[in-house]
Amino acid sequence: MPSPTTALSTQRPDLAASLEEFDLVMDRQGFIAQQVMPVVEVAKQSGNFGKIPIEQLLQTRTTNRAPGSGYNRGSFTFTPTTYACEEHGMEEPIDDRESQMYREYFDAEMIATQRAFDAVLRNAEVRAATAIFNATTWTDYTTGIIEEWDTADAAVPLTDVETAVQAVWDQCGLWPNALIVNRKVFRNLRNCAQIIDRVKYQGFMDARAGNISVEAMSQAFDLQLIVAGSPKNTAKEGQSVSISSIWSDEYAMVCRVATTRDFREPCIARTFHWSEDGSNVGGTIESYRDETVRSDIIRCRHDVDEVVLYVEAGHLLSNVTTI
Repeated sequence: MPSPTTALSTQRPDLAASLEEFDLVMDRQGFIAQQVMPVVEVAKQSGNFGKIPIEQLLQTRTTNRAPGSGYNRGSFTFTPTTYACEEHGMEEPIDDRESQMYREYFDAEMIATQRAFDAVLRNAEVRAATAIFNATTWTDYTTGIIEEWDTADAAVPLTDVETAVQAVWDQCGLWPNALIVNRKVFRNLRNCAQIIDRVKYQGFMDARAGNISVEAMSQAFDLQLIVAGSPKNTAKEGQSVSISSIWSDEYAMVCRVATTRDFREPCIARTFHWSEDGSNVGGTIESYRDETVRSDIIRCRHDVDEVVLYVEAGHLLSNVTTI
């Protein structure tokens, strides 16, 4: 049976709002895509836009004016760039019979909503991680770590990251403001002698690994530490589970992330969101009836495109974990 049009489905803001009771799903699952690639709303599903080349953003210009003469006028060119929002969605059926059989044990509607919501957000996370932890995209802006960060005594992550910070400055004249790692790498960093030594002198009386928080490590690096915790099962359906991190153990990204919704702010990447078809960037929740299978269908969907904007605003560190 074909899926109904949006006009035949029912918006379910009640279910969307109820998801907040699940400890804010994105935080709980360690989803960081929208921190790394903040949202910009667009009026069309796809289109062209002009990106000012990074070298022109910081171009030095002559500003002195002699009496009786005009002022110097600036000009700049655009690099043509495109985006194309794509709809992503997932449906979960709630069979009438099963709903009655298990109603004493769980709320089938909420479980279906959570599953559909999670599938949409997890795939968005995969796309973001694939775009950012990408040695091909950052071919000219990647440095391999000599001492992996899971070798606690020999690793020098503060030195490695500071080198990358300076590299971003040299690449584009912007200071990076973020360091992106996954949860495993974060836990390895807490054991590094260089990190522990730095934290000791930041006012912490007890610098054991369990007491070194994300905030404390952000202070140590002088960057916002963004820690991804989301897993994925790479096995095909029916096969034995194969769990891995969505954001790879092998990489860390030092970069400039956007701090505002101003599209003119130079940053590493953005998520383009098109809402004209009823999409919410975090997922629109809808429901409809499918009598052919005697089920209520819960659907989550959104219309987005994740785009890397300024490669120069990031420097990728590879080989951060021993394989």
